Amino acid sequence: MNKDWLEKDFYAILGVNKGATAESIKKEYRALARKLHPDKSPGDAKAEERFKQVSEAYDVLSDPAKRSEYDEARSMFAAGGYGSQGFGGGRTTPSNVNIEDLFGADAGGFGDFLGGIFNRGRGGRAPAPRRGQDIESELTISFDDALDGVTVPLRLSSEAACGSCHGTGAQAGTVPQVCAACQGSGQIARNAGGFAFSETCSTCRGRGLIVDDPCTVCRGSGRGMSTRTVQARIPAGVRDGARIKLRAKGTPGERGGPAGDLFVLVHVTAHLVFTRKGDSIAITVPVTFTEAALGGEVVVPTPRGGNVTLKIPGGTTGGRTFRIRGKGIVKKDGTFGDLLATVDIAVPQNLSGAAKEALAAYSLATTDHDPRKDLRALAGASGGDAAGSA
Repeated sequence: MNKDWLEKDFYAILGVNKGATAESIKKEYRALARKLHPDKSPGDAKAEERFKQVSEAYDVLSDPAKRSEYDEARSMFAAGGYGSQGFGGGRTTPSNVNIEDLFGADAGGFGDFLGGIFNRGRGGRAPAPRRGQDIESELTISFDDALDGVTVPLRLSSEAACGSCHGTGAQAGTVPQVCAACQGSGQIARNAGGFAFSETCSTCRGRGLIVDDPCTVCRGSGRGMSTRTVQARIPAGVRDGARIKLRAKGTPGERGGPAGDLFVLVHVTAHLVFTRKGDSIAITVPVTFTEAALGGEVVVPTPRGGNVTLKIPGGTTGGRTFRIRGKGIVKKDGTFGDLLATVDIAVPQNLSGAAKEALAAYSLATTDHDPRKDLRALAGASGGDAAGSA
């Protein structure tokens, strides 16, 4: 927990009351985040600072454990309580009052309740476990793999415990010494208005240990680069540009802390025939003039292999789209989107003599049909009767 939390009213920052539900907190945060995002107001320092405040408030109030800790700490240091100056209480704790006498010095007492903000003044603590860092990677998969999901091995290079000293930072055969400045806690106390706030020990840099004979591989840091392979499961229906979160696949933690997360940016290659439209897949189907005019059946390929027979009714015009159910993208609820087949009338580029004679006869037989009649009438109604020649 950060001591600055006690100075900030996160409920007011998000514009909700203290009893607000998690859903209403999320709703208000999303609305503010969209409004204040730096991409919407480039160069607006005030909006950027407000965006940071809103993000910090949501980070605390969206986490039930953090929110409970924040509420209890704020109520304890409310006006008239045992607040220090700058925390909104208006008074400092009298110097003759022992905090541990008030709240208890056992493991469940005041010091642990505030998450380590205040140093308890007697002895040191073992360095706390530290969560590993999040890492990012990129992956390119085919259109077909994106349809139903795929598991892909990813080779990652990230920081981990040094393989030579196993994370101690000391040369083989030696052991690090407990830091005398912080007694192994990695934290030292700084007096501030009657309270002792914890700070990272500058002597051991927060490790709680001093290495007299550092490991030659990691130079005493206890950390080094390692290469490993993880199996990344990419879900069905993933979109190009999606960012997939794989929990606990990031950098290993320190001192028993949890591993970070792995974020995979997914690129999906284009298909030669199919394109994606939301949860549907689109395809352009060439048909002949006679198929469009007289009707017929055409065979249409489908994603994941196979074909379907599409019935084309007589008089079908170019650009008409037919919906083939259940052949599209896998949705979140497990159902499938559709395949959208759009008709494209293919005009032959090379005609035989017999074909030309047949078309000429067809033209004579349909002289009473003028497809541009309505076009000219509408153009004259809108733009007057001005004549022109091409």
